[in-house]
Amino acid sequence: MCIDAVPPPSPRLTRRGVLAGAAALAGTAGVSGAALAAPASAAPRNTAAHRSTAPRGGNLVLRGGTLLDPATGDVIEDAVVVIEDGTVRAAGARGEVATPEGVTVLDAHGKWILPGLVDAHIHLSTVAEARDAVRGGATTVRSGSTSFYQDIAIRELARQVPAQAPRLKAAGVFVTPDLGDTVLADPDLTPLARLRGGVRSPEALRRVVEVNLVRGADVIKTRVNERAGLPEQDPLTQVYSYEQLSEIVGAARRGGKGVLCHSYSEKGCHDAVTAGIRSLEHGVFVGERTLHEMRRRDTYFTPTLTAIAGLVEESDPVLAERGRTYLPVLKRAVRAAHELGVPLAAGTDSSGGKVDRIGREVELMREAGLPALDAIRTATTGAARLLGLDKRVGRLVRGYAGDAIVVDGDPLADISVLKNPVRVVRTGIPV
Repeated sequence: MCIDAVPPPSPRLTRRGVLAGAAALAGTAGVSGAALAAPASAAPRNTAAHRSTAPRGGNLVLRGGTLLDPATGDVIEDAVVVIEDGTVRAAGARGEVATPEGVTVLDAHGKWILPGLVDAHIHLSTVAEARDAVRGGATTVRSGSTSFYQDIAIRELARQVPAQAPRLKAAGVFVTPDLGDTVLADPDLTPLARLRGGVRSPEALRRVVEVNLVRGADVIKTRVNERAGLPEQDPLTQVYSYEQLSEIVGAARRGGKGVLCHSYSEKGCHDAVTAGIRSLEHGVFVGERTLHEMRRRDTYFTPTLTAIAGLVEESDPVLAERGRTYLPVLKRAVRAAHELGVPLAAGTDSSGGKVDRIGREVELMREAGLPALDAIRTATTGAARLLGLDKRVGRLVRGYAGDAIVVDGDPLADISVLKNPVRVVRTGIPV
């Protein structure tokens, strides 16, 4: 395909620029010669100028439980965790950490205390879903995209009312060939509706990435294969080439962002990894050569075992059979990735109003062959590193976020206890 040169993005959005973009897309659809105008600015629209100062977190003491530090594996019995203004100020054994006076104390005797869990792939579109995620123990999440930038609004909700929403890294809208109604998410996307072949040209791919960046997305989400959850689609069919994926990755990197990529087939996984994505999502048929490449590049693997296991329960026979076939293959891929040293992150891929417990994903990691502590790390320190929050999230030590879960048992002996936390704390506020 012959592609015309693209002018640099305009420093400012004007009506003329929007019309020029529409005209360019019309040309792309039928008449060659016009280029796709970029959205107006690289600066996010709805950041500090549109945001009131977020409130500080709460003051709380967790006392009497057994504290697990996923980073070191250290276990402290009869522990005390002191949270002030939403941040851990001290953590350790009772005799070593003083309990400040006048602060609410949460008694955790007979329980285990862990840092709040991280769901590295979830779709949150409503306040109710955000609240359910927190109540299930996911105090930090990475969005796997939303249709109308709901995740960016939920990110702000989390800043204003932490107990109602998890700390969130937003992906904005999906970079996918068929945007459907998502073209209505932003006026700068509407010219894409004129494209006959969908979002495939370098200009169109850059347009979606750039609109996401302008809207304040923290990461970019794309795909290389069709969906597994739709019976009419074949998850092994590749929808973007290596060159198209490279275009998306390049546009994201120019904005200082990484890319997560929905993938299934081995060729699709390999193309995505070599194109430079930050994390491979699903990845059922990822092969050994690609896993070695992921280890070399420090590319994360977010297998979303929960979502694949959920297919088994579907009433549609195609989906149910797909789940039965895919789940053991994916578990073997997870085990191989762990043995090779590929970094793993837990993600439920929850969507459509049903929020799965992140503890279930950790349980499935354990079933795939990971030792219990390593399985826990996929939803704490490992996932936090993927999100760029490893100096803030995933541990309960001084200076880290005051996010915690209290569980009714030893997760190193029975990891299933993570599915039903008895208490959740978000920035020092009991949920």
